[in-house]
This record gives sequence, structure tokens and C-alpha cells, in this order.
Amino acid sequence: MTQVPPSKSPSHFKVCSFDVNGTLVDWVTGIRQALLSLEPIAALPDSHPLKTDAAYPFVAFKKQESSLVPLSKHLYSEVLSEVYTRLLEAENVPMSSFSAQEIERQGARFAEAVSKWPAFPDTVSAMNQLSKYYKLVALSNTDNVLKERTLAGALKGVPLAAYYTAQDIGSYKPDQRNFEYLIGYAEKELGAKKDEIWHVAQSLFHDHVPATKIGLETGVWVDRMGVLGNVSEEMKVGKYGWRVKNLAELTDIVEEAFKVEGK
Repeated sequence: MTQVPPSKSPSHFKVCSFDVNGTLVDWVTGIRQALLSLEPIAALPDSHPLKTDAAYPFVAFKKQESSLVPLSKHLYSEVLSEVYTRLLEAENVPMSSFSAQEIERQGARFAEAVSKWPAFPDTVSAMNQLSKYYKLVALSNTDNVLKERTLAGALKGVPLAAYYTAQDIGSYKPDQRNFEYLIGYAEKELGAKKDEIWHVAQSLFHDHVPATKIGLETGVWVDRMGVLGNVSEEMKVGKYGWRVKNLAELTDIVEEAFKVEGK
């Protein structure tokens, strides 16, 4: 990834768009809690890495999720259920005492647990502050049922002007169609031109690379976790203008810019 000095002040933008899971919602914690609450994993010995390593459940989840999402025509809730089944198999979790129907029901519960994924501590406060300056938009790899659960849970009280899902669009990020949809609807519904959209995300692969390719010139990388693994050649195509550790830090940048410029 390349950090490019921003050519526009934060005050130039009208719409601030956000990835949701990983940027606004702490899905690392949410996924770990959901997995450990389900009986096959809860019954594992305490020495199993799914229990001993706080990051391992998420890493195991992403191995399965990243192979299913890109070309999937299924709703994200269905993807999550399939991820759960594949994760059990990949991690050699004993399942002989559970029927196929019971495993399927557990997969559905794993998907439903999205409603319990927590927001990062800075999310709600920062989003309320940012809403004083921008129309806030979510661009998420989720479906509309899970969207409503997130709005009633982690993002309760967040003043979003729009929430576009993979189900609405018909594709999952990093597909550029998701960003084309964002650009089109931001202009039609919110009156913001392409160069007035500021995209904020943690994921380099899912957000900053396709945003760069589609011509959103300035982004904000919320580097909550650092880069997972090596930066691939494709990821090096991506660019961002600001790099922050959390949304509170972004809010400080925005408020200072508007203060200095007297807006």
C-alpha cells in the first residue's frame, strides 16, 4: 500500500463511507465469542489453539470465509453457516456426537450471532461526531437481515444516511461493482459527486485496492490490526491518504481541519 499525500482537505468531502466489519464492528472478538459458545468448540480441550490463542478463531474463520465470499451468490448469513461447518472440518473438531441437522442449526446460530458482535469502543461516539460534517454511509459485505441486526446492536445510535449491502448490489467486495454502486447511489440519493466521497476502511484487500482502481482518490486506512500477513503485489496497487489507529484519531483530524479552515 502506498500512502499518498492528500490533495484535498477533509472539509472538501460530503460523504464519508465506511466498511463495517473490521472497521466499525469488532468482528475478531465477536467471532471468537460466537465460536466458543457453540458446543463442539466449547467441548475442545483447553489446550486447543481455538481456545488458547485469542486471534486464532478469527484466522481460522478468515481461511474459510475468504475462499467462499468472492464468487458466492449466497446471502452472507448462508456464507457464515457454511464457514462454520468448514471450520469444524478444517480444525478437526470432533463432530461424531452431533447429527448433520444439529451442525446445520449451529451454523445458523453462528450467523445469527452477528447481532452480538460488538462495536469498537470508539465507533459510536466518533460516528456521531463525524455526522456533524458528513453524510455517513455503510458499504458492507453482508445481507439485509444481518444489516438490521447490526443496526439494532453494535451500530445502534449511529446516524447513517445509507447502508448498502452485498445483497443490494449482487456482489461482494473487493468486486469493483460495489464501489460503482456506492458512487452512483451517493450522487443520486445524497448529492455527492465521486470526488466528494471519502472511504474509510480497515481492509486493504477488500476496500482500498478496489477503491483505488475505481478512482476514489483519497481514503482513510483504519489500521486497527496492522496488515495480516504479507502485502501482496495486488495490495500494493492500493493507495490511501490518511492512516489512523482508530476512528477517534480520524475525528481529531476532521475537527482540526474544519477549525483551521473556519468551516
